[in-house]
Amino acid sequence: MDYKLYLGDCLEIMKSIPDKSVDAVITDPPYGIKRFETGFGTTRFKGYGAEKDGIVWDRKPEKELFETVLSIGKNHVIWGANNFQLPTSECFLVWDKYQTVDNFASAELAYCDAKGVTAKVFRYPIHKHNQTEKFHPTQKPVNLMSWCIQLVSNEGDTILDPFMGSGTTGVACVQTGRNFIGCEIDEGYFKIAEKRIHDAQQQMRLF
Repeated sequence: MDYKLYLGDCLEIMKSIPDKSVDAVITDPPYGIKRFETGFGTTRFKGYGAEKDGIVWDRKPEKELFETVLSIGKNHVIWGANNFQLPTSECFLVWDKYQTVDNFASAELAYCDAKGVTAKVFRYPIHKHNQTEKFHPTQKPVNLMSWCIQLVSNEGDTILDPFMGSGTTGVACVQTGRNFIGCEIDEGYFKIAEKRIHDAQQQMRLF
């Protein structure tokens, strides 16, 4: 399998990718989450729409970026769909988190336009995900991304994640036999993604 990772602005990188040359774009774009200090030495996240004062990785994408994403991919899974203006689709994917805390979202939605895919629900407890090692504040479970990948692509296909973050989609591609293209603007997260994907490759070779 082929894995290409790019450090930089994903919009500029995607301009060099031909239309419909990627089998699927599977990504979790930033929504613009406001950060605030709790007073106990920790950082929490509150609200959406903070494009201007969000940190670098957390700037809400502009319309041009989604137009580019939709043009270069044959199929698309875009998490956080309720935060963006996307084309009409008959299919949404749902991550049911089994959330028991009232003031936290009990599910997350993803836009999906793959032919033959109907509305689907992936059930995985958020508390179980939170017990795993986390590298990024908005990191998705590897098994959730593997589920998405297998819904909309086949082994040997190429998957693009323009908001790679800590590389979860790339790890899932290694585990499911897909090629991967990842873009990340933050150098720290890029290095984490490189290591995680490399480690996943090494682990697969052992088996």
